[in-house]
Amino acid sequence: MSVENATVFAEQVSVDMLVQNLLYASGTVGAIFVAIGFLLIDAGGVRRVNTFNAVCEKIIGFFIGFTTYFFIGFALWAAQYYVMEGFTLTDSIMDWWAGGAMANAHAQNVDPAVFPGLNNFQIFIFFLACFAGLINMLLHFAVSERMKPSAFYITCIVSALMSSLLSWWTWGSVGPLTNAGFHDFFGVGFVYLFPAGMAIVFVWALGARPGYKSHPEVPEYRAPQMALSATGVFVVFAGLPMVILSCLFFFDPALAVSVTMADTSVGIVFNNYGAAWAGGALMGAVIAYTTRKSAYLLLGPFAGYLAGAPAMDVYVPWQMFFVAAGGPIVAYVVYEIIQKRGIDEHKLFPLFIGAGSYGLLMVGLIAAGTPRSGYLGFEEGAYAFQHAEIGILMQIVGILVSLGLGMLTAAVLTGIFKVTIGMRVSEDDQVRGLDRFYWDLETDVGGFESLREGLKPSGRRGADS
Repeated sequence: MSVENATVFAEQVSVDMLVQNLLYASGTVGAIFVAIGFLLIDAGGVRRVNTFNAVCEKIIGFFIGFTTYFFIGFALWAAQYYVMEGFTLTDSIMDWWAGGAMANAHAQNVDPAVFPGLNNFQIFIFFLACFAGLINMLLHFAVSERMKPSAFYITCIVSALMSSLLSWWTWGSVGPLTNAGFHDFFGVGFVYLFPAGMAIVFVWALGARPGYKSHPEVPEYRAPQMALSATGVFVVFAGLPMVILSCLFFFDPALAVSVTMADTSVGIVFNNYGAAWAGGALMGAVIAYTTRKSAYLLLGPFAGYLAGAPAMDVYVPWQMFFVAAGGPIVAYVVYEIIQKRGIDEHKLFPLFIGAGSYGLLMVGLIAAGTPRSGYLGFEEGAYAFQHAEIGILMQIVGILVSLGLGMLTAAVLTGIFKVTIGMRVSEDDQVRGLDRFYWDLETDVGGFESLREGLKPSGRRGADS
């Protein structure tokens, strides 16, 4: 259809709609900054002999998830709104797979009676595709330096598909769990608990890395650039505010509600985000200086954010600060338990399973009875606006479903990998370093043994001194 003959629906591209488009587009920019932060954290936290390979695997894993989501993942998440309107998952797929009618239409040429706010939904493809990529990056923290790239990349495809399915169930307002009352403003269930569930299985199957377990050539595991990791933490902090605001829906006249359909406002959500990081950072600092363990300086801010992420729409900032301050305490307990048991996973377990689950439970207690679910404009029936309430039971169900789906997905993949391509890098190659093994790259710093040799006194050095 030529531009001259096309019917233009001005309400699809009004100034008000453009403002919303820019807000959601800024969320994609924020998500990309979060990805950069993750790369910095990884670059500062893995052995020098693995840095290049680890960062590149994260980047490739991101784009595998991103591409998979573009192809089919968004259609799975959007299905909740199709079912609400009396359509089916198949209808959503036909409209929103990579070649779908709505995914490839010009918004100004689509009647709002057919699909209002089309530009927003199209931008959401990019926005949520970034999170499919981020989920793979988060999972990589748990399997880095020991999982074969081929196994990880296949996992990235499956992870993107299954997390998309889980987002239909747990993030929004009219999915099977969200419509029943499960409350998760930022998507802790599908973004964080799902990869943590996968990590439970993969960490057990892969075993510990040299340095975390006794090895003559790697006597201990040392993160080479903790300052770089700390910088990455602050980059994540800088990127997430734009993402947080993209978790709001805007309706005329100037009404903002949470993606959960709970009452909220832009200012409350924004300040809750800051209060969550502040509460976590300060409590993490208290734990770090008390125990003399630097890890909690970095775990603390994340733990606070994860404790508050499910409820940034329904708390007020003072509540958020105190709930977030409890996140590092929970992370500390989990971290110490896994340390004593020699489990080689120190990010996803204490932060996601610990602080994330704590946050989901706390909103079920503090905000119990808060109206949510359904969709604005539905006054009766199964999807009536705010027909359900927040409660502890549905929060428990959401946690179990999110972790359980991750564990099931990883268990199936582990079984397949063991009888096909394998999944674990050999211990000798882990010791020598994956930069050398895969890319013939040599680090500029030798191993512990060469360092010790260089520090041994000699007669010549004594004579020269």
